[in-house]
Amino acid sequence: MNKVFLAALALLLAGCASPVPQALPPQMLPEKFTAAAPDAPLWPVQDWWQGFGDSELSTLIAAAQAGNRDIAIAAARVDQAQALAGVQRSALFPQLGLGADGNDGGCSGQSCRSFPGSGTLGLNVSASYALDLWGQNRNNLRAANEQWKSARFGGQAVALSVTGDVARQYLSILSLRRRMAIARENIAAIEAILTVINLRVKAGAASHLDLAREEAQIESVNAQLAALQTQEKQGLNALAVLLGRPPQDFDITPQNLDGVQAPVVAAGLPSERLLRRPDIAKAEADLAAAHANLDAARAAFLPQVTLTGSGGFVSAALGTLVQGSNFGFGYGAGLLQTLFDGGRLASQKDLARAVQEEYVATYQRTALRAFADVENALTQVANTSRAEGHLRRTVEAARKAFEISELQYRQGAADLLSVLQAQQTLFSAEDQVAQTVLANRQAIVHLFEALGGGWQEMPDDRTQAGLQQG
Repeated sequence: MNKVFLAALALLLAGCASPVPQALPPQMLPEKFTAAAPDAPLWPVQDWWQGFGDSELSTLIAAAQAGNRDIAIAAARVDQAQALAGVQRSALFPQLGLGADGNDGGCSGQSCRSFPGSGTLGLNVSASYALDLWGQNRNNLRAANEQWKSARFGGQAVALSVTGDVARQYLSILSLRRRMAIARENIAAIEAILTVINLRVKAGAASHLDLAREEAQIESVNAQLAALQTQEKQGLNALAVLLGRPPQDFDITPQNLDGVQAPVVAAGLPSERLLRRPDIAKAEADLAAAHANLDAARAAFLPQVTLTGSGGFVSAALGTLVQGSNFGFGYGAGLLQTLFDGGRLASQKDLARAVQEEYVATYQRTALRAFADVENALTQVANTSRAEGHLRRTVEAARKAFEISELQYRQGAADLLSVLQAQQTLFSAEDQVAQTVLANRQAIVHLFEALGGGWQEMPDDRTQAGLQQG
């Protein structure tokens, strides 16, 4: 009979912590990324931004990692989650208390003078321990530890996002400065043509219509330049905030993207992708925490056993308080089994199960979005690189057309409208090149982020057994 009881108890104890659901079925895993870059390193390194070959970018990212307020907030949340795990861990240990008391025996007035020794002093220690037979406290601790992991992964995801934001903002400012330079070149070209027009108007060889058209053109470009200057200032302010600095007087040195290289990286296998993004690991830990809470909710249906004990000294005089003859102790045990609670425990279990279902779907959504994120980034890198090549050839052809039209206008062989069209085509193409170079470099940043920025989940942290060993 005892063997049967022990076997049944062992089965109960073994069932206290059930396996975390495997949330990603094979049909949700693509076999490969369709836009993968050939002959490129698999996965970025942790300091991936060094591949851009820009020392100022590296300095800014280091400053952001040290001073960014979002990273500081995430670090504080990790500390909070660690403290909460410590709170849950305390439930696995006995609770000890020390107490002291004294009374005067209830005498007053003449009675106390007649019987001065009628009071008592007491010193006692009490202890209680809730036996975790069914693993409820252990499951609560497991949930807290998974939430701590989730906070750590969330902090690492924030750090990766901030690094990407700094790189994007920095590249955007450099692109704006290049576009501002193009606008100034455009203004200089218009002013040169205006000089010719004024001379021709005075000579009667051109009309005031040509003069008005070119004056309108220069005003339009000046308005565009003012808008670009506003965007540059806003970008500098945003970059300063990312670094945790006040925006006043903040500036960077480089003036264009010419010194920024375009590093290449490949995407590896989609299944390995799951181990290389902290946001996926966070979703995995959230699911594991929800499952531990469900196990704890199941254990709450079983009887709760508590052991108690106390001991201490009682004496009428402080000097004799701790003598052996004044010592006493007691102990006991309690069993509590809920018989009726109006459906509270059942509803708590249903709630925990529904939360787990939510986190299963959240994990799946996070993984699917990660796959799409990589595909999008690979496509952006490839297409913007190809577009950049086309636009640079467009600029070469447009520059020749503008030079020819300007020469013909000076010689009286072409009208101003042809010059204006060629001029607009040239500087529009140059502006598009600057924007496309920015789009390409930012797409590379996006790809590095989508690939996890060199981060990798450690084997001990994994609860999804189907994941590849990175």
